[in-house]
Amino acid sequence: MSDSPPLTLSQALLAYLDARDAAMVLARRSLNISETDAKALLFVAGNPGTRPTALKDYLGITGAGVTTLTDRLVSRGVVQREVDAVDRRVNRITATIDIAAQPWSELRRFDDEFEAATVKADHPLVEDLAALLARITTETVGARG
Repeated sequence: MSDSPPLTLSQALLAYLDARDAAMVLARRSLNISETDAKALLFVAGNPGTRPTALKDYLGITGAGVTTLTDRLVSRGVVQREVDAVDRRVNRITATIDIAAQPWSELRRFDDEFEAATVKADHPLVEDLAALLARITTETVGARG
């Protein structure tokens, strides 16, 4: 048994975030992409047909930044721009890679392994923890508003 005090919830969450960030750094390094490129690619892969404005809002960057970012990802062959069939003034961005297949799956590896571990864990405890985190997060965000 350890003599150190138990972790607080905040300490455990920070340890989780540190581990997730470290895994993402390794994944980005292996793929030779930036943090913003990785975030954009994961967002677009999870939201096929994304409008540039949605990507701008998600990343918190300028419209020009989204254009440059999209150009970079298009030139790498990982996304494509498509003209909206209903409104030809609108572009849609779609991933051309399978985010679940190597090497791109490295971007989700930590999250996928964490999710698998939660499935093996005590389900009532996991559900209670998820509810607690959601409640605390909502309260914290609400306190700022």
